Amino acid sequence: MENQKPTAGKFALNYGVILGVLMIAIGVVTYVTGMALEGQQWPNIIYYIAFPVVIMYAISQYKKANANTLGLGDAIKVGLSIAVISAIVYLIYGLLFNYVIDPEFMGQMMEVQRDKLLENPNMTPEAVEQSMKMMEMMFNPFIGSAFWVAMSAFFGLIYSLIGGLVMKTKSN
Repeated sequence: MENQKPTAGKFALNYGVILGVLMIAIGVVTYVTGMALEGQQWPNIIYYIAFPVVIMYAISQYKKANANTLGLGDAIKVGLSIAVISAIVYLIYGLLFNYVIDPEFMGQMMEVQRDKLLENPNMTPEAVEQSMKMMEMMFNPFIGSAFWVAMSAFFGLIYSLIGGLVMKTKSN
């Protein structure tokens, strides 16, 4: 009986959803504990570590399921797809959060950021307003979502390229 080549999509879907759910869990914890309004970034370190680890692990599992053979193209398909799927999972949560769960949260975040900027004696009122306009644009759920997917895809490409170059095998 001949083994069938596993599909990159199946691996990407499973691991992408896992990675997206991890990011949602981090977001929920920072929101519930108040760390999100405080601007605490350290919980995101968990995600920054998990992102490449999950991609590399998924690529290694894909290789293992494929009779220990891996091409660079397959590694990139798996890793990039994981990154995009995880970003879309988190994007869906983000839209639900911003429009259903707590529609006032972004306004609160903007006020906290404004207060922090005003505390800086080196910032002129004009610089504060310019920074606020930039933040307002990035806090727009649609622009922020597009940016999030693009950045996830970019880093997913980098990590899957690295993983693919390290783990690729020569085909017979």
